[in-house]
Amino acid sequence: MAFPKFLVGDNTDQPESVFIVHTEYPRFVLDLDTDEMEVFDDLDSENEEETTAEIAALVEQAEAFYQREVDRYEAME
Repeated sequence: MAFPKFLVGDNTDQPESVFIVHTEYPRFVLDLDTDEMEVFDDLDSENEEETTAEIAALVEQAEAFYQREVDRYEAME
């Protein structure tokens, strides 16, 4: 079984925040409310510019994923 690339998460200790979990390299959790991110993998410091661009693209994908999920939930109501 393959895990999805992105997951939506929440936590009752932080009820105002919605989290997106990226399950592939580089694995991270993004707080959509504050834009804070925790990266779990060691990043390649030799290609810092490329890695930064890759993460920026993944953040955009994460935000698009979340919007798509919200739209789908609203369509089911």
